[in-house]
Amino acid sequence: EVQLVESGGGLVQSGGSLRLSCAASGFTFEDYAIGWFRQAAGKEREGVTCIEAYDRFTWYSDSVKGRFTISSDNAKNTVYVQMINLKPDDTAVYYCAAARAGAGLGCSENEDSYMYWGQGIQVTVSS
Repeated sequence: EVQLVESGGGLVQSGGSLRLSCAASGFTFEDYAIGWFRQAAGKEREGVTCIEAYDRFTWYSDSVKGRFTISSDNAKNTVYVQMINLKPDDTAVYYCAAARAGAGLGCSENEDSYMYWGQGIQVTVSS
């Protein structure tokens, strides 16, 4: 059974930090890219960051570049996102998702590229 389980969300003040984790199971981790998306209330879901487990290629949206850092511990099948200097606009439900990588596939802003999704976790940044 494929599972993606997010953890590490919560409430933090503006300027604070959080680290999200996405623990994956049920598929060959190194064959996939793990992306993070977020959806704020009343808004469409947007891609935030992504890492390809095999070669550690990373991608960031402009809105989080320089503040979020994605990393992968392949031994634990887990991806982390360290978030610093959080802003109220970062408030959203954050989802991790897995997409096949290799042969022209991998990190994508298009959520249709992702086969598996976690249940989502709330991040709230107070002003």
